[in-house]
Parts: sequence; structure tokens; C-alpha cells
Amino acid sequence: MILIQGKGVSKGVANGPVYFFRRPGITITDAAAADIETEKERIQAAQEKSMAQLNALAEKARQETGEETALLFETHAMFVEDEDYVDCMMDTLEAESCTAERAVEIAGEKFAAMLAAMDDVYMQARAADIKDVTRRILNNMMGVVEGGIDSEVPVILAADDLAPSETIQLDKSKILGFITQGGSGNSHTAILARTMGIPAIVGLGDALKPELGGRTAYIDGETGQVAVEPDEITLAAFQSKYEKQQEMKELMQTMKGQEDVTLDGRKIMVYCNIGSPEDIAAVLSNDGRGIGLFRSEFLYLASDDYPSEEDQFQAYKEAATAMEGRRVVIRTLDIGADKQVGYFGLQKEENPALGVRAIRICLNRPEVFRTQLRALYRASAYGKVAIMFPMITSVWEVKECKRACQKVMAELDAEGVPYRKDTEIGIMIETPASVLVAEELAKEVDFFSVGTNDLTQYTLACDRQANDLGKFFDPHHPAVLRALKIAADAAHKAGIWIGICGELGADLSLLETFLAIGIDELSVSPASVLPLRARIRQSIAKTCTLELLEC
Repeated sequence: MILIQGKGVSKGVANGPVYFFRRPGITITDAAAADIETEKERIQAAQEKSMAQLNALAEKARQETGEETALLFETHAMFVEDEDYVDCMMDTLEAESCTAERAVEIAGEKFAAMLAAMDDVYMQARAADIKDVTRRILNNMMGVVEGGIDSEVPVILAADDLAPSETIQLDKSKILGFITQGGSGNSHTAILARTMGIPAIVGLGDALKPELGGRTAYIDGETGQVAVEPDEITLAAFQSKYEKQQEMKELMQTMKGQEDVTLDGRKIMVYCNIGSPEDIAAVLSNDGRGIGLFRSEFLYLASDDYPSEEDQFQAYKEAATAMEGRRVVIRTLDIGADKQVGYFGLQKEENPALGVRAIRICLNRPEVFRTQLRALYRASAYGKVAIMFPMITSVWEVKECKRACQKVMAELDAEGVPYRKDTEIGIMIETPASVLVAEELAKEVDFFSVGTNDLTQYTLACDRQANDLGKFFDPHHPAVLRALKIAADAAHKAGIWIGICGELGADLSLLETFLAIGIDELSVSPASVLPLRARIRQSIAKTCTLELLEC
């Protein structure tokens, strides 16, 4: 037996084979081919596999998102078989006597450059398609796994850590739990695990060795313990806890359909945080009453180029439609800091958490902002969409955002495009500056939502991604809770509602404090909805106190 201790960041017990995440990595050399005919056969086999993948993706997209997305995959399938493109690969093989990988790479570069140089805007855009198709063929030729998991059975996914763009691509149906060498409670791996309702442990360090791959492990996301091939005593303890976990899940099912109301009649909205439309199924299965945070950056992280208005519209429309009139709060683009997107070309910063990120990027790049706002307002015609701006620090930023919204609405009016004119506008309270000017900000918007992860980071001067800060990163700190009270008072004075969309919202030990502060909404991971509802229904709001705000 091997025992490894880390930090539990998503509760639950799971067991299964350890599988180390495989990153796509292609190194192509100029080595000469041993046999040209064999290399041709390798290209043909990779083409056939790529065609099968693309056809399957097209059908899946047709069922889940509609014809437009399906058409993209069908177009890629056409490129795989394009006669000129294939001839270029084969001719390069003959002329250069190179490997199949090198021939495919050269053909892809030539065709992408040719399309990019054309005068026709449509054909220029197809250069990105050729690059994507070339990458797919190369991946299949070299055994690179799309989504990072090549396993027939669900696994405990192990990694050094996972970037946001990597978590987007994962095949979530194959993941039982996460274990990582690095990371923190606020890492994207932890956030994904909580959304999925599966255990996760970070900070395992060098003890999480690649040679553990394939061996059976039990993990406890509460204690942070990993047991590889446990002995009988340890196994019994894990199994006992797992059985209790399953009993609790069954008990929580009785909370479905119940109101989110305290014993003395205080109602509170319990919403969900999601990272993509795929997560909506978890919201519905856990009886979430709405979506309090839709992280729209998934569209940017999962793309090789700026997502189009149409791509964004389809994603937002899908969420709005699925929620059937319940509120869907969509946060505008929040990249920068720990969420980097290569094609944005952001300069390297000494302290990116204090740099060009979130709303600062949007206000600096009005066309990017306009594209997203148009998609959001168009989607509002299909449900109760609310728009939320992150990283606000001043009133002038909010006024600029509202001005951008008004311009988009005027455009849509002129074009005869339907949208909801009463779409709510809100902001995230996640900086001390926004807390200190909360009264002025509240006069400009329809709601506040507190991002407690960043608010804690900026209030306590603690990097939320740094696992070694430990007790210094304390979301229960009186300064953080007092900031919540100031923001709540300002919101209610202006007659608007205030919620929490940071992970602190699911902290059951703080529920009574939130009730005393006056928080109107808690947006949590889908798996946290029913336990939170159970605690709300056991609480008496009028007896809740603010004692935790005292030092």
C-alpha cells in the first residue's frame, strides 16, 4: 500500500485505476522515410480515422446544438478527403522521401498559407479549418489522444495540474476523480470537480509518480488522502465512508422539489455555477433554481481563434432555452491572470492578477466586447438571460459597459433582431475598490454577485492559486465577511439583490452568517445544491448573528 497526503478540494470518495493525463505533443523530425509505400498507408489510415471521428462529431453536434455546428465538422471531413490536399501530401512524400508526419505537416502549411493569402474573406477563414484538420490527422497518426484520456473504463485522472483549456477538452464521462501534484482549492481542476460532483485532491507533489499509472487507488476528497492498492484495514475504512456517502446522496434526493426557505419563512435563491452548456444537465438533475454564474470564457479557451457571434449565440441560447425561463446569469469574458488564451496576444505581466484581465480586456478591445454582447442580447429572446461584468473597480467602468450595451441594443433594433429590453445588468463584487464604492455602483445596476475567491485574494493580499499559503488564505477572515456586509447593505439600500457566486457560497458553516448579512442568492456547484437546501430548511433566519464579523 502507498499512502499520499494532499489537500482535499472537492468532497467524496472514489476508486479506480490511476490514469495520467496525456498532453497532445507532436515532434516532427526531418528523418528520411524507410519505405514510401508504408508511409502512404499510414497517411491513409489516419485519414480514415479522422473521417470517422468527424462524422461522429457532426452527428453529436446535430443532436445537441443544431445543424450549424454539425456543418463545421462536415466541412472538416470534406477537407480530409480534398483531392488537392491529399495529392500534396503524397507528392511531398515522393519528392522529399520524408516521413508521413512531415508530409502532412508540409501539406497543411502550404494549403493554410494559400487560403490565407486569398482576397476572399470566406476562403481566408478556411485556413484555420485546414490547420485543425492537419492537426487531427497528425494526432491520429502519432497516437495523440484528444481529450487527454485513452481508456475504456472511468479513471482517477492524475496530472501535474490542468490548465483551463485542458479541462474544457476532457471527456468527463471517463473521470471518477482528480489527483494533481500542484493546484489549489481555487484551481480550475478543483472548480471542475465541484461542478461534476466528484472528489478531487491537489498538492500531492512529487509523491504522485507516473509509475503509479494503472494501479488501483482510493481517494477521499474531504481528507485529501490517496491510498494506492490499500491494505484491508484502509480499504474497509474507505468502503465504509463510501457507503455513508451513497446513503447521504439518497437522503438528499428528498430535497428535490422543496423550497429554499428557512423555518421562519426567509427565502433565498439557490443557483448554480457552470462552465459550459454541458453542465446544465447537472444543474437540472440537482434541481438548481437557476444559473448564477455561467463562465463564458469556456468558448474562448476551447477555440483556436476568437469565437464568432454565432458560435456564442448558440451556446447562450442553449443555456437559456434549457433553463425554461429561470434566470441565467452569464459573466462576460474573464480571461487573463491564470486563464491565458494564446490568440489574444496578451503581453507577459509581472503580476497578471493585477494586470489586463476580464473587463479591462473588453473595454480595451471594443470589437471583441461588442461581438459577445450581441450574442448575449440575441440569446435573451430565448429565456431570462442576465449579463454580468467581472473585475469592476469603478463607476466609470460600469457606465462604459452600459454604453456598449446601449449601442448593441440600438444595432439590434435597427436590424429587427429580437431581444429582451429588460435584460438585467449586474456586476461582480470581487475587489476592495468595488466594496468601498458599492453604494454608487448599486445605483447603476440590477444586481451584485460577490466573487469570494478573488475578493479574498485581493483583500488579504494572498494569491488564490498558491497552495502553500495555507492558513493565510482565509475566506472566513472578518475583513472578507465585513466586505460582504458592506456590499449587501449598499445593494439593499438601492433596492437590488445580491448573491455570492464564489466557492464560499457552498460553505455550510457560513450559511447563518450569510442569512444575517442579508445575502439573497447563493450560486454553488450543482452537487452542492441539495445539501445547501437541506441546511437552509433547518435554519431560523431571525436568530442568525454577525458574530463571525468580529475579530
